[in-house]
Amino acid sequence: MLPLHTILHPTDFSETCESAFRVATALARDYAARVILLHVMPLPDLAYGEGLIVAEEFYDHDTPREKLVLLAESAPGIEIETLLRDGDPTAEILAAARETSADLIVMATHRRRGLSRLLMGSVAEQVEREAECPVLMLKAPMHTRVRAEAHEPVAAELAAGPMFPF
Repeated sequence: MLPLHTILHPTDFSETCESAFRVATALARDYAARVILLHVMPLPDLAYGEGLIVAEEFYDHDTPREKLVLLAESAPGIEIETLLRDGDPTAEILAAARETSADLIVMATHRRRGLSRLLMGSVAEQVEREAECPVLMLKAPMHTRVRAEAHEPVAAELAAGPMFPF
């Protein structure tokens, strides 16, 4: 049997992450493990004027904190600890995994493609490469993938070029 005592679940509160949360809590229930529920808020932008202004004072920490608590409460009977951090998502996820001695990271992947992946990268892929523990990456729930696939032919037609060559 796998020794699972601590499962780290990073979330951005998307539907895909909610699905991954259900898997993390199911594993926690099966292995009597605790779940560390983590949300990382990217560092705020800096503004320059007559001096350096950090936008953190305008940065809302209450809403994500409330969402973490609500998500934790949605899994009664599971020991869940919530963490809210600021910084680079990849670095903070890896740091939290080390600090909590996570045995497994259960996270969603949004499977970005093309330009958005090139510009933004994939946090899930970076975590998978650098984590010291196993990483379970989950794709979008089936109904979300089916809905996206239904729009692919339209996107392919648009990419093929103009309909009226004049």
